[in-house]
Amino acid sequence: MTFSDHSRTEDPTLGALVHDLSHQIPELIRSELRLAQAEVAEKGKRAGLGIGMFSAAGLLAFFGVAALLTTAVLALDLVMPAWLAALIVALVLLACAGVVAMLGKSQVSQATPAMPERAVEGVKEDIATIKGAR
Repeated sequence: MTFSDHSRTEDPTLGALVHDLSHQIPELIRSELRLAQAEVAEKGKRAGLGIGMFSAAGLLAFFGVAALLTTAVLALDLVMPAWLAALIVALVLLACAGVVAMLGKSQVSQATPAMPERAVEGVKEDIATIKGAR
C-alpha cells in the first residue's frame, strides 16, 4: 500500500467486502475445526485418566477382598492375633480403593459430554454475527 492508500477514508466496495468474506469464512471454519479437535482430544485424555483410575480402584478392591479373606481364615483359626493386623490392612486397602474411585469419577465427569462445547459456542456466535450483518 502506498501513503495515499492510507489517507483514503472511503468505505470498501461491496465487491471488496464479498472478496474478503470469501477468504475469511474458510479460515474461520478451519479455526473452529481446530478448536473442536483440540477440545475433543483434551476430553479424551481426561476420560482415559479416569478409566485408569477406575482400573486402579478395581485392583485395590481386589487386594482388599483378598486381605478380608485372609482375615476370615485367620479369625477362624484364632491361633494368633495376626487376624487383627490383616483386618486393618484390608480396611486401609478398601479405603484407598474408595478414594481412587472418587478421583476417577471426577476425571470422567469432567470429560463428558465429549462434544466440543467451546467450538460449538463459537460457531453459534459466528452464525449469529453473520445473520445480524444481513
